[in-house]
Amino acid sequence: MFSHIILGARDLALLTGFYDKVLAPLGLTRLDEPSDGGPAGSMWVMPGSYFPQFFVQLPFNGLPATWGNGTQVSFAAPSPAAVDAAWQAAMEAGGVDEGKPGLRPNYGADYYGAYFRDPEGNKLCVVHLAALEHLTLRGGA
Repeated sequence: MFSHIILGARDLALLTGFYDKVLAPLGLTRLDEPSDGGPAGSMWVMPGSYFPQFFVQLPFNGLPATWGNGTQVSFAAPSPAAVDAAWQAAMEAGGVDEGKPGLRPNYGADYYGAYFRDPEGNKLCVVHLAALEHLTLRGGA
């Protein structure tokens, strides 16, 4: 699988506030980590777990962050209600709708997902399906 995902940020405070709101319904919490000598960033994990990690961070090379065309980060949700709550939080925090919450049977009989972009254009998905429940429960959320 993966250990961590990093999305570049142009406005770190804006994205940190956005992801604090969107990731809370999924059970993810932000950790305050001491600086590792790299650029400033924010990190979220499941309570009781150190990996996997999700970051928003100023780019290492000092150039402006850009979104990736064809790139999407997808988060497992503990329930369809959590998908709804994360999507609603995204809309209220400046996100852009890319697909309202709902069943998408073309992906699986119980695939319940929502799609949106963060304020800097990164495409995100929040999804619940039975096959992912062990991922969202592992951290104790």
